[in-house]
Amino acid sequence: MAANTVSNRQGKPPGPRDFLGLRTVDAMKRNPLQLMIDLHNTYGEIVHHTLLNAPVYFFTHPDHIGHMLQENHRNYQRSRDYRKLRRLLGNGLVTNDGASWLKQRRLMQPAFHRRRIAGFGETMVQETQEMLAQWEGPASSGSPLDVSVEMMRVTLNIVSRVMFGAEVQGDAARLEPLVTMAQREVRKRLYVLVDVPEWIPLPGNRRSRSARQTIDAVVTRIIQARRQSNSPQEDDLLSMLLEARDPDTGEPMDDDQLRDEVRTIFLAGHETTANALTWTWYLLARNPDAARRLREELAQVLNGRLPTVADVPQLPYTKMVIEESMRLLPPVWSLSREAIADDEIGGYRIPAGSTVVMSQYLTHRHPDFWEDPEAFSPERFAPERAKERHRFAYFPFGAGPRLCIGNNFAMLEAQLLLATIAQQYELDLVPEHPVELEPLITLRPKHGMMMTLRPCA
Repeated sequence: MAANTVSNRQGKPPGPRDFLGLRTVDAMKRNPLQLMIDLHNTYGEIVHHTLLNAPVYFFTHPDHIGHMLQENHRNYQRSRDYRKLRRLLGNGLVTNDGASWLKQRRLMQPAFHRRRIAGFGETMVQETQEMLAQWEGPASSGSPLDVSVEMMRVTLNIVSRVMFGAEVQGDAARLEPLVTMAQREVRKRLYVLVDVPEWIPLPGNRRSRSARQTIDAVVTRIIQARRQSNSPQEDDLLSMLLEARDPDTGEPMDDDQLRDEVRTIFLAGHETTANALTWTWYLLARNPDAARRLREELAQVLNGRLPTVADVPQLPYTKMVIEESMRLLPPVWSLSREAIADDEIGGYRIPAGSTVVMSQYLTHRHPDFWEDPEAFSPERFAPERAKERHRFAYFPFGAGPRLCIGNNFAMLEAQLLLATIAQQYELDLVPEHPVELEPLITLRPKHGMMMTLRPCA
């Protein structure tokens, strides 16, 4: 029986039955990812619990994922969690919904066409080379460096250049810690029974407001300067968004829309790729055979020269390494939606207003759909094996109509950075350095990723 076929099941799916869901909320605040793992291991593929009598459902079966994200996606809108995210991201594509989201998606789609994204490849490699020049000192001295910080910095520099040209480079280092702090404050708000209004001058509110104001000031300054500029049009994402016109009305974005979309791209556009690369270095250090095969491919195709966009199709194993990294340790580790009308999934009734939660981390490790799911095996993403895989067993960028608009940008960036760096250095984990998952909005290493560098022979 298909996982979302009507059955004779009665009542609610299994799950914890604690009073008002208070114990579940407490566990969620401590570690939401661990809670989802525990619920899945204890109760199975469909789990139900209540939060102050509001129903919440966890799903891990790919059939259920496909039902909510593709087949019946119109019945599932952004959940209340995303409304809280607006405090950080504004009302951009990640948090918007309904007709407003569709209008924005149509406006922005041309800016993310594959051909336009390919034009950013040279910038991605240049920024990586600048970072590698700064690695020469630690490499020669054997001093460890925090690869998570390095990946955040280089991807932030890249998104700054392709979004704004060179105009925001001086602000990148200042904005980086604000993004991390704001994420932690947003996560705290996601798992509270009563959300404290932002106008109350608590320390967390003040920190969030200050971070957002600083980010907004940078974004607004750049937009205003570009609008007032008489210089020739720049070839960057901001120019593309300024040029964008609604296909029905011919109207451009207003300043509020533009600011929110720029902020979303600026913050989300570097965070996910940086974490994907950080986890990739970690997994390669733990799996030397895969690291050796990666270097062999790079040597054969590139022979020591810098990679270009034209080389990417000739580097299949490089792509497979990144895909397998995002399977085991997906930067976006969960999604949530809210049911608009009653539905039925897996034989259970899902009432209107229910929150439904999906976890890439768990579905990507589902033993019915992945052989030896805990192992790092890039070969499972070989092109000839794609037909074996359930369409919704792997969804690091989401799925359906709301598939991440920046997925092509992120994959190109990750492949070019990995190819550039792995040709020059092998990265080794510092012994005894604690590696702990921190499930914020994205999945991060809680204590950073301290590694040492060995120049490739």
